[in-house]
Amino acid sequence: MKEILKVEGMSCNHCVNSIETSVGELTGVSSVKVDLGSKEVAVEFDGAATLAQIKETIEDQGFDLA
Repeated sequence: MKEILKVEGMSCNHCVNSIETSVGELTGVSSVKVDLGSKEVAVEFDGAATLAQIKETIEDQGFDLA
């Protein structure tokens, strides 16, 4: 599955690394790509990870989902 999430509060490479690392560590996530310009996070994952887990992980890093 692939989802593109709108994320508010990302402004720098530290933000990118924080999200890509934390979401990338979830079991079942195969790809995480943050686009600062469009404020989007593209995530590819299988059934081992849920969209709710991915969203919670992003929020736990201090960002808001739009």
